[in-house]
Amino acid sequence: MAALSRRVLWSVSYLLRQTFPIIHKGHFLNLFKGSWRQVLSVGIGTSLCAVPVGQRSDPLLSNESLIRRAASLVTDSTHTFLSQTTYALIESLTEYTKAVHILISLQQKYTSLLDQMNSSEESAIWQVIIGARVQMKKLEEQNQKYEACWMRAVSLSEMAAEAAYQAGADQASVTVRNHIQLVQTQVQESREHALKAEALLAASQCEEIRKTIVEDKSHPPDGDSPINSLSDVEEIPEAYLRED
Repeated sequence: MAALSRRVLWSVSYLLRQTFPIIHKGHFLNLFKGSWRQVLSVGIGTSLCAVPVGQRSDPLLSNESLIRRAASLVTDSTHTFLSQTTYALIESLTEYTKAVHILISLQQKYTSLLDQMNSSEESAIWQVIIGARVQMKKLEEQNQKYEACWMRAVSLSEMAAEAAYQAGADQASVTVRNHIQLVQTQVQESREHALKAEALLAASQCEEIRKTIVEDKSHPPDGDSPINSLSDVEEIPEAYLRED
């Protein structure tokens, strides 16, 4: 039995020497002396190189289907961007309109009390009016910033709608175009409210100046002549509005 085992071992070693004649015992052991990190890095690199770019998650989908899906994702993103910028712009326009109405109310109050106030009371009211004008100016600048962002969102949405239409995603294209029309209507309504408030403010300013001129006529200061020319009355409001 022992002789049979020795024969088997001798036969196996002989076959190995015949198959790998250049590998000796020392060389064979050196194969396992390399760093396992190197072996792992080579294996990972080989695996990454084997992954093709743009691999489909579903091999049954055609290229046209994948493009339509991508176009739909783009329209969804632009829909969100347009919705957010529209909300910001409308809210800013609403706050601006409120500020204009507050200024109108202050100026009307000032005009109604013009012949009843002393100099200190008049100065105090003017300080409040100036603060209201500064706030209105800040909100006007904020409107300009949001409107520029909103217009970019509209432009991107229009391009996304066109891209979806060209890709065959007709439903996504129609949805985006309808959304654009809706937000444009909403923004236009808010703009009209702001424009009406600005017109009322201009009228209030004109009334204030007219009444001031009347008061000056009734109580002209010493050494000064009252304003008698109607053309001067018409020119002052225009210059006043340009200053604002």
